[in-house]
Amino acid sequence: MRNQQLPAPSHQLPASSCELPVHTHGAVVCAFVALFLLMPAAAHAQQAAPAPKPDDGALNVVQPDFTVINLPTTLRLPKMKSAFRVTHRFARSLTRGTFGQAAESFLGIDDGAQIGLEYRFGVMRGLQAGIYRTSDKTIELFGQYDAIRQSETMPFTVDIVSTIEGLNNFHKGSLVDKEDNEYATSISALLSRTVGDVAAFYVQPAFVAHSNVLSTAGCLEHLAHGHVLPDCAAAQTTGIDANTLLVGLSTRVRILSATYVVASWTPRASGFRPGVALATFGIEKRIGGHMFQLNFSNSLGSTMSQTARGATNDTDWFMGFNITRKFF
Repeated sequence: MRNQQLPAPSHQLPASSCELPVHTHGAVVCAFVALFLLMPAAAHAQQAAPAPKPDDGALNVVQPDFTVINLPTTLRLPKMKSAFRVTHRFARSLTRGTFGQAAESFLGIDDGAQIGLEYRFGVMRGLQAGIYRTSDKTIELFGQYDAIRQSETMPFTVDIVSTIEGLNNFHKGSLVDKEDNEYATSISALLSRTVGDVAAFYVQPAFVAHSNVLSTAGCLEHLAHGHVLPDCAAAQTTGIDANTLLVGLSTRVRILSATYVVASWTPRASGFRPGVALATFGIEKRIGGHMFQLNFSNSLGSTMSQTARGATNDTDWFMGFNITRKFF
């Protein structure tokens, strides 16, 4: 029998499906999502045995904390266990004035801070809930359900995250009309992809209802009718949108055995979006059940609706820190 030479296999790659208009935010989001989806996963055998049920209380070296500065991660909280977090955002901008003036206030430490306290609890396997309060009297209640886990056959983890937050300790202020949105709610899908024990990447598309909590539309309507309401003078009056659609992009990279660098950026796709997108980065150290983080942000905001409101500009940067303690 004569040997027949088989044709060489074709190696043409399909054209990229990520074709966006030339736009800074769109291009960055597209590149991040492409990296997220095309990253090589761990090799697996053709006949892989069923994976044992993971221990939610075991140390996850690539996801050691429940947040990346402000935005959530997909780290599971074991059933009936809990964790506590303290956040500080110092009120003085590091770029205000000269370096000598900043040094006189010890890089903003002497000028007060917005402080937050958070407690979260594992309701059941894959479900956690908590409360977070900041010193401007904002209270955020949140819940997170772990719907899909990354595995040899699934390239990423998917969590469902929901929040509701209220101003003035969830009490109505002096703006009491029906139009006034003093409560903000959000719903989001949180996707994560881990790469070995080195890095984790997160994409979080979110819809935030009433992100413009002191209703711009309500204030503009009152002013148009000649009504004078004291709180409307301080209300945000940029456009008339009350809701925001945003995409949270976060990453954590392990550079030493227990040291990480972290970063987040939250561009707003549509709706109420004053100023610029909130951006933040930092470095952190894991010691036992504690996580100590030093961070820098262009805004003092740390809740979901505060993130949706963004930052005033890209020139003011504020120093802060987070401390997390796990009770398991």
